Amino acid sequence: MVIKRVGPVSVGKVAGTLYAAMGLLFGAIISLIAMAGGMSSDSSGAGMFGALMGVGAIVILPILYGALGFVFTTIAAALYNLVAGWVGGVELDLQ
Repeated sequence: MVIKRVGPVSVGKVAGTLYAAMGLLFGAIISLIAMAGGMSSDSSGAGMFGALMGVGAIVILPILYGALGFVFTTIAAALYNLVAGWVGGVELDLQ
């Protein structure tokens, strides 16, 4: 079995969803670190800044990771289709 062509948009949607999930995970980790750092500081302004950074990381990172993952994976899938036309694609041995 040889994969000669992939649908760039369908590959991009799957990758964008996976990257958004990773962004949510990374955002949650960054949020916890930012809030812990804000709680440990002496000034009250730093605590508020840590909370805003935490919420921002949970909201912005999944959107950013998902959008960039979709765009770059769609480009990579289109390039795969171009190169696979020249060299014959990827051969899979399935049972």
